Amino acid sequence: MGLFVTRADGRIDTLIRLGKPALIKTLNLDPNFARYIKENSPTTIVVGRIVLGQLDLTADPIPLAREAAGKLLEVALEPTRFQYYDAWEAYNEPVADTVDKMKRLADFEAERARLLADQGVRSVVGNFAAGHPPLELWEHFAPALDAARRYHGYLGVHEYSAPVMQWGFGALQSTAGVDEGDEGWLTIRYRKAYRQYLGPMGYGDLPLLITECGVDGTVGNRPGPLEAKGWRDFESYWVSNGLRDDTPGVYMDQLIWYDSELHKDDYVKGAAIFAAGASQGWEAFEILGRTIELLTQYLMVHPPA
Repeated sequence: MGLFVTRADGRIDTLIRLGKPALIKTLNLDPNFARYIKENSPTTIVVGRIVLGQLDLTADPIPLAREAAGKLLEVALEPTRFQYYDAWEAYNEPVADTVDKMKRLADFEAERARLLADQGVRSVVGNFAAGHPPLELWEHFAPALDAARRYHGYLGVHEYSAPVMQWGFGALQSTAGVDEGDEGWLTIRYRKAYRQYLGPMGYGDLPLLITECGVDGTVGNRPGPLEAKGWRDFESYWVSNGLRDDTPGVYMDQLIWYDSELHKDDYVKGAAIFAAGASQGWEAFEILGRTIELLTQYLMVHPPA
């Protein structure tokens, strides 16, 4: 387990120093923060992201890749930052829901990864939203997967569910009597992709980063209060459904379950919980407080490897 960090906080520093998380993804591009991570937890994978807007998947992807690579390299190649980041994302949660869009995204990511690699910078390709892409479209993402392998990068996906992280996994389904075994439609969905598509395509060992994860009420076809978003919004629902009256502890139980599943797949290299230091509008996802204290304690006795 690891963190998605959007601003600095001493409690995050403590987790890094004591817990040695597997992954830190950050919008906080202060090179001092990245240096702190590597000096205190050298094995932590550090992924950077800048805000690029929305990707137009109806346009020619090659000029868009060159434009995005230029913006990323301006940041990634800054001398005080270059040595501390392991890889960089491009667009967040691109919606590639047709064959044509997936092919354009694949060409975009392949070219972007190549351009960054020419300058010694690695990439995380994909960064799909929870429940995406449609599984049958993975075969059309092959150029990007090939580039990730060739240039020593990663595949990135997001995995959220609600009202608990286990919803959609195994027998916890909307349709009674359905059991997905050790796979899920939202969390642990990556196993479906690797087993049914990436493995047969020859990418079964491609390193995977869960670049965002947690409880997110915006996923569809779920029980619980419709207006709920982050894990904090589900407190009364959890209690009314028999979970103990300890919201941070209940959420930590879900994160521990998720971590135990991730450890079963060697190709999974880290998962970033959203969010530590949440920005305005995302307070319901904030784990600073008792949750990050519990997470720190957990990581101290359950190292990533």
